[in-house]
Amino acid sequence: MDNIAGTKSSLTWAVHISVVALVVLWLLPTFGLFVSSFRTVEQISSSGWWKSMFPSEQNITLRAADPDDFRVQQGDLYVVEGNLFADEGITDAVISVWGTSSRNIAAYTAGETADLGDGETITVQSDGAYLWSGNDDQMGGRGQRVFVTATTPPEFTLDNYHNMLLDPSNSEGMARAFFNTLTVTIPATIIPILVAAFAAYALAWMEFPGRALLIAVIVGLLVVPLQLALIPLLTLHNNIGIGKGYLGTWLAHTGFGMPLAIYLLRNYMVGLPRDIIENAKVDGATDFQIFTKIVLPLSFPALASFAIFQFLWTWNDLLVAKVFLIDATGQTTVMTNQIVELLGTRGGNWEILATAAFVSIAVPLLVFFSMQRFLVRGLLAGSVK
Repeated sequence: MDNIAGTKSSLTWAVHISVVALVVLWLLPTFGLFVSSFRTVEQISSSGWWKSMFPSEQNITLRAADPDDFRVQQGDLYVVEGNLFADEGITDAVISVWGTSSRNIAAYTAGETADLGDGETITVQSDGAYLWSGNDDQMGGRGQRVFVTATTPPEFTLDNYHNMLLDPSNSEGMARAFFNTLTVTIPATIIPILVAAFAAYALAWMEFPGRALLIAVIVGLLVVPLQLALIPLLTLHNNIGIGKGYLGTWLAHTGFGMPLAIYLLRNYMVGLPRDIIENAKVDGATDFQIFTKIVLPLSFPALASFAIFQFLWTWNDLLVAKVFLIDATGQTTVMTNQIVELLGTRGGNWEILATAAFVSIAVPLLVFFSMQRFLVRGLLAGSVK
């Protein structure tokens, strides 16, 4: 009696727990990326995003003031006083240990005096205040370097977003890449939907020789790797004068997305009530009128589900953009390529990288959540009768 229709399974709680676990696993990296996008590079380097609301311990390299400009004579010695944190814009930091050599950054505790030799000394307090003294020869040139281990309060900033999107002098600004990606993605999403909708209607409701063969070919094209077509398609574009540009990229994305679009839309349209189509034909409606006034509005869930897939795939694409797109600057300036360049040869600029990555996923997330209610209905179309 446990399997009678209408009764709840005893494993429903396990399903709910699994769904919650999957949602948490998906949201945690996204939330962590969002938090990291507002942190400074020092904060990111010293602690994980889950510790962003707590003080963190950092190793910081600081330098005393230039003795040629700030030294004051006191008897036979020259003295430079100041605060190591003042020029760095760091506030409320507390030094625990410090040193004058990178090989031993914990040589002294806060408040102790370091003997630099020949009577030259420097004392560093926990709040960053220092007293550096020596003779005339010693107190010249650049300021003394000090390596400190300090506990700093949580710090959040909008500078990462400003540097990435608004600073015109920043070579790593991604505003142009953002708009270039929109220029690629929006037409590459709309064009295949328009073409595939007409083809899907013909395969679903119009009788003509070879229809079954065309459907089989479309299903077969779903498993063909796009890498096989990159070089032949690029050669074709060059031969007919398209070259590398937005038009070639739109056509490439349209061609690669067409099999899935036709497959999804055809499965949905073939499941529409036949009586509606036949009644429209009896009333004298043409196929074009049936398609535009009846089938297309009823197929919106399938259209939305494919739009989500195509938008996400096109927005996150790097391979097709690398092969088919060179903009007016002579480079491939899209979000994915720009993020790769942000890494550099040494994998630096973590604060900019986190900000760029979150901006990159923000738009697909907005599209997904605004249209996700149609996703399941569109994907399951035609699976049951």
